[in-house]
Amino acid sequence: MEQDVESPVTIQQPKLPKQAREDLPKHISKVCTKRKIQRYVRKDGKCNVHHGNVRETYRYLSDIFTTLVDLKWRFNLLIFVMVYTVTWLFFGMIWWLIAYIRGDMEHIGDSTWTPCVSNLNGFVSAFLFSIETETTIGYGYRVITDKCPEGIILLLVQSVLGSIVNAFMVGCMFVKISQPKKRAETLVFSTNAVISMRDGKLCLMFRVGDLRNSHIVEASIRAKLIKSKQTKEGEFIPLNQTDINVGYYTGDDRLFLVSPLIISHEINQQSPFWEISKDQLPKEELEIVVILEGMVEATGMTCQARSSYVTSEILWGHRFTPVLTLEDGFYEVDYNSFHETYETNTPSYSAKDLAEMASRVELPLTWSVSSKLNQHADLETEERGKNHEDQTERNGDVANLENESKV
Repeated sequence: MEQDVESPVTIQQPKLPKQAREDLPKHISKVCTKRKIQRYVRKDGKCNVHHGNVRETYRYLSDIFTTLVDLKWRFNLLIFVMVYTVTWLFFGMIWWLIAYIRGDMEHIGDSTWTPCVSNLNGFVSAFLFSIETETTIGYGYRVITDKCPEGIILLLVQSVLGSIVNAFMVGCMFVKISQPKKRAETLVFSTNAVISMRDGKLCLMFRVGDLRNSHIVEASIRAKLIKSKQTKEGEFIPLNQTDINVGYYTGDDRLFLVSPLIISHEINQQSPFWEISKDQLPKEELEIVVILEGMVEATGMTCQARSSYVTSEILWGHRFTPVLTLEDGFYEVDYNSFHETYETNTPSYSAKDLAEMASRVELPLTWSVSSKLNQHADLETEERGKNHEDQTERNGDVANLENESKV
C-alpha cells in the first residue's frame, strides 16, 4: 500500500518589520520560539539605538558646536589641536608670502632696508611669528614695522579670527569638561524591580539612591513601558511607549533624594500591568525605562540618569531590604544592601483577578441583606392579606345574623 507522505508547506510571510514578523498571528506563524528581549535602554542608561541611512548630514554642520561637544574625547582633542595648527600654518604662509612679494628675503641683513616683519628670514620664522601673534606671546625678536600696510591689515585679521577660534574651541572644551553626564554615574538604581503588596494593593517598586553628599536639586522621576503592540486596525507599532504613573497626580514623583527611596507604582485599572499575573509575567516581552532628572547643586546644570528593567529583572513577591538605620545622632545608609531583596507573601494572581475576587467576597453579604428585606416585606404582605380576609369573614357573619333576626 502506498502511504501519503506529508511534505512541509512553506508559508510565505509578508514583508513586515522584524518585530512585526515575530509577532504574527498563530495562523501565519506556526512555530513560536522564545527570543531574547533586546534592550531599548541599557542598564548604564545608554540608549541601544543606532541611526542609519541619515542622508541630511548637513544638519550636523549647522549645529557644529553641539556636534563637537557630542564627539568622543579622542576626536575632540584631535580637532582641537588640528584647528590651532592649521590656523597658525595658514597665517604663517600669508606672512611668508608678504615678505617674499615685498622682497624682504633678498635684503636679509641689509640695514638700509625696512622689512615688513623684522628678523623674518624664512617660512619657519614666519610660522613662529604667526604663533606669537595669535597667542599674544610676543617674544620681542620678530616685530611688525609701520612701513607695511598689508601686514597691519593681516595683523588685525589674525587677531580677530584668533579670538574667535579661541572662544569657540575653549568653549567646546569647557562644556565638554563640565557636562553633567559624570554626575549621573553616582545616581544608582536597584538591579531588580519587585512586585508585592503595599497597603493592601499590588505595587511595582524599584529603588533609587544618590552616592554623593551634594544633593540633586528639583529631582523628579518618571517611568515608561516599552512594548510592541498591534492596533485593532492591524497596525504594528514597534517599541510603543506607555507612561507608568509613579505619583504624578499626588506629587510623589518629586523626590528629596537625601537617602535611598523606593519608587512605587500602584497596579490599578489604568496600569499596563493590570491583567498580568505571576505566571504570565515571564512570557511578556516588555521593558521598563526609568528616568531620574534634576539639577546639579554645584553647577546648576540639568542632569539625567537612566536605567531599565526587563521581565527577567522583575521579581514577583519580593521586597527591598531596609538600608537606613538610626545611629548616635545621625542616619546611616548601608549601600551593601541597596540591591538586596527578600521574599514576602504575595498572591500570584493579577491585580484584576484580585479585584474580582474581592468583589465576589462582598456580593453574598449584599445578597443576604437584600433577601432578608424582601422576605420581611413578603411576610408583611401576607399578614395584611390574612387580616383583610378575616375581617371580611367577620363582616359577613354579622350581616347573616342581622338578616336571620329580621326574618
